[in-house]
Amino acid sequence: MPSPRDVLTPDSLAMLQAIADTGSFAAAARQLHLVPSALTYRVRQMEEALDVLLFDRSTRQAQATEAGQALLTEGIRLLQDIDAVAHRVRRVATGWEPELTLVADGVISQATLFDLVEAFYALKSPTRIKLGMGTLTGPVELLSTGRADLALGVGSNSTSVPGLQLEDLGDITFVFAVAPFHPLAQVEQPITDELLLEHRLIVVADSAQRERTSIGLLGGQDTFTVDTVQAKIDAQVRGLGCGFLPESMARPYVEAGLLVTQPVTRPTRQLRMRYAWKKPSSGGLGKALHWWLTQLQSPVTQKALLNDHRLSPTAVAGPAQA
Repeated sequence: MPSPRDVLTPDSLAMLQAIADTGSFAAAARQLHLVPSALTYRVRQMEEALDVLLFDRSTRQAQATEAGQALLTEGIRLLQDIDAVAHRVRRVATGWEPELTLVADGVISQATLFDLVEAFYALKSPTRIKLGMGTLTGPVELLSTGRADLALGVGSNSTSVPGLQLEDLGDITFVFAVAPFHPLAQVEQPITDELLLEHRLIVVADSAQRERTSIGLLGGQDTFTVDTVQAKIDAQVRGLGCGFLPESMARPYVEAGLLVTQPVTRPTRQLRMRYAWKKPSSGGLGKALHWWLTQLQSPVTQKALLNDHRLSPTAVAGPAQA
C-alpha cells in the first residue's frame, strides 16, 4: 500500500483540484489528458494511503467529502508554498542569504530598527529576517557562536573574537534617574556611593551564557535584576529602585515627569557603542548583510539608533506610586 508521502504529490493535489473544479471524474480526465480509469485509480490510491473517502461517488456530480475538502484546502496552500520556495531558491541563487539574524542591545532604538526592517522588506528580498535582543556581552556571544550575523549595540571592543569586524555607532552618556517620589529624588547634594549603597539598584542581567559582566554595582548593594533595559526603566518609574540609564532613553520619561535625574559624585560614564559582524570564512558578504552594513554607515541612522527613544505603553498608562 502506498504511503501518504507517496501519493501527496503536487500532480496529485492538482488532479484533485481539477475534479473539484469540473465536478466530475470524466471532465477532469479530459482536462488533464488522462483516461478516466487512470484518474480513478490514482484517486483510489490516495484514499487507500490516507484511509479516507475523498469524493462522494453516489451521485453523478463528484462531491468532495469533508475530508476531501480539507485536503483540497491544504493542497492549495501546499502548492502555493512550493511555488514560493521555488521563487525563493531562484532569488537566493543571485546572492541573497536565506536568513539573516540580527541581535540588538536594549539601548538601540526599536522604532529606528523597525524602520530599517521595513525598508529592507521593501526590497522584496528573499532573505528572512530574525531579530533578537541581547544585553551587555550577549550580542557578541551570539556572533562568536554563529547564532547571529549582525549585532547592534556592542559596548565592548571584543577584538579577541576571531574574524569579528567592528564599527562605531556613537557614544551614550549615562545619567542617574529615580521616580519623583523616590527618597533620593529629594536629595539636594550630589549623591555619594555611600548614600547610594543604602538604596536598591535596578540592574539588567547580562544575556550571555558564558562570560557575564556587570556595570556600576557596589559591593553588598541590594539589587533587583531584570532582563531588558526597558524593564529597568519601567521598574525605576514605579519606584522599585534607582539606577543609571542612557540619557537618550531617560529623556522622554524625564520630560513626562515620570523620572528625575540627580547628580552623583562618581564621574559621568560614557560608553562607545558599536555594531559588529563576522567576516565570512570564504567568499564575500551576502547581499542582505551588505545592505544592512551600508545603512549603518549613515551618520543620521547611527544617531537615530542611539537617540530615537520613546515612552513605553506601560509608562504612559501610569505607574503605581508608593
